[in-house]
Amino acid sequence: MDGNWTLFPHIGLRSPNLTNTTVTLQENFEIDLEDTNWILTSSFIIFTMQTGFGMLESGCVSIKNEANIMMKNLIDISLGGLTYWIFGYGLSFGQGPGSNPFIGVGDFLLDPPVGDPLMGPAFASFLFQLSFATTATTIVSGAMAERCNFKAYCVFSFLNTIVYCVPAGWVWGEHGFLNKLGAVDIAGSGPVHLIGGSSAFASALMLGPRLGRYAHGTAPLPLGNPVNAVMGTFVLWWGWLAFNSGSTYGVSGAKWQYAARAAVMTMMGSFGGGCFGILYTMIKNKGRADVMELINSVLGALVSITAGCFLYRAWESLVIGMIGAAISCASSILFDKMRIDDPVGASAVHGACGLWGVLAVGLFADNPIPMDTTKGRSGLFKGGGWYLLGVQTLTGVFLMTWGTLVTMLLLWLIDRALPIRMDPYDELLGADLTEHRIRHGQVGVSRAVSALRPFHRSNSIEEVGGIGMNTGHNLIVDKLYETKRKSKTNPGATLQTFTNNAFVDEKSEATFENNGFLNKRPGNPQNDLHRALDSMADEINGTKCKNENDKGKRCSHKTNDGTVVHAIPEEIKGKKFKELTVKELEELGEINACQDRFRYRYTEDDYKNDVIRSNTPSINMRWID
Repeated sequence: MDGNWTLFPHIGLRSPNLTNTTVTLQENFEIDLEDTNWILTSSFIIFTMQTGFGMLESGCVSIKNEANIMMKNLIDISLGGLTYWIFGYGLSFGQGPGSNPFIGVGDFLLDPPVGDPLMGPAFASFLFQLSFATTATTIVSGAMAERCNFKAYCVFSFLNTIVYCVPAGWVWGEHGFLNKLGAVDIAGSGPVHLIGGSSAFASALMLGPRLGRYAHGTAPLPLGNPVNAVMGTFVLWWGWLAFNSGSTYGVSGAKWQYAARAAVMTMMGSFGGGCFGILYTMIKNKGRADVMELINSVLGALVSITAGCFLYRAWESLVIGMIGAAISCASSILFDKMRIDDPVGASAVHGACGLWGVLAVGLFADNPIPMDTTKGRSGLFKGGGWYLLGVQTLTGVFLMTWGTLVTMLLLWLIDRALPIRMDPYDELLGADLTEHRIRHGQVGVSRAVSALRPFHRSNSIEEVGGIGMNTGHNLIVDKLYETKRKSKTNPGATLQTFTNNAFVDEKSEATFENNGFLNKRPGNPQNDLHRALDSMADEINGTKCKNENDKGKRCSHKTNDGTVVHAIPEEIKGKKFKELTVKELEELGEINACQDRFRYRYTEDDYKNDVIRSNTPSINMRWID
């Protein structure tokens, strides 16, 4: 048997190691069938958090940038997910030659073959870790909102995986030096939220505040859509349950008990944060509740409880959540005073509260017997001494430093090739218009377009139609106004003529306009003729003159019931109806169209009634029979 095989304890098989080495099997793959089912289900739910982040962020920014921020969330999954598969997962959990306490090597381009007993566990592990990686990247997008060049952000999202995957390996990888020291982080207060929050802080610092953000003090700007922000919070709340409960990495053995505990303690922490947020915003605003202060209180509590979600008692979770909410609110004020413009508060919610979540483990953690999560250690308040708190403090410092410095370096390098910051012209018009050609109404975009007209780089900006508008209908309405202004005829008759002839070139021969096979508009006899001709298309285009000498002339033949059916001349055959001239249409008018399906749908009486209703009895049309 090949020497590169190792015992897989839970499945009871001897399986090839994915790194093709003789090292011990990765802990990530030590899962059975029940565990795999739990991990996959949790991963699916965690991915819905992308919806929550998108809704929250789009609700916090101005309306003229809401589509842009949603697009960035799409980019985070698409590009960030690709790079995590290429190298991110391997840098976090690889155990091949070259792995060291700082970085993992191996399992790049993860793709175990069919028949490999580890295929299921490996893919389940990858998907779960991928959901964490894309979450860490998405946190940053909110802090860069409303002034980040979209193309540059795509490059940043593609490379930002490295900001997350290396420190994730320090804490969760078997090779990681923090893991070997005994660092504890169950669901990612540190590797996900502290890294994401530190990266968000660095991004906001590098980009600078939005134009005019602090012109009138540090008071928050109006939300673009408060309802979206609240709905996004609910979606995140739901996803957080899978985020924390799924981090037991299964339900076998005693894991299912701690999965249940993680879910309840997550809710208890959010209750504490929500209660603090209500009191804080009511007192601060003299009886009025600020939407973002309450949202960030709840989210700050959820971030704080994540690192030790099944290591706490219920009352401890309440306290940790309350402290997390207080840190979130205080940090937001501090960062605004520092002119760190973070539109969604990611630096405070994920950064500051993430650090508190890591430290809280060193204070309140229980030893979760029989699981080895804390390696037998307890927190300071549980009689475990200072060691765990010291390791957690060291972990927080390393993660915060890495997230901040590497993000700043990455942005600096990208900016050398592609400017990260939008120029004032694009920022004032809004990224939706300049990056995606989406023009909003009643939110200052038209005013900005008018003010910036001398600086327009092309006329395309002014030609973009407003969101929700049908530009085709607008053209017709404009033409109708022009026709009514010039014409003294009956407005009804003007409309009938206008509908079909408004866009016919007067200098060329009139052509037949096909208004749709099912476009039945009573009161417009010309459209009735169109439908009649459409219903005859197969017969007209399918009949040929048998005599070559008769080409160009009208041909006919008798059907089985003796009816004479005229055929289209060969020179007209095959043309589209909209290409036919008026003269050719007159010839078509004499062709027998007495098909049962047409008569059943529209009769001569229907036609006469439409002519009467249209007030155009003199129109030069006749029933085809």
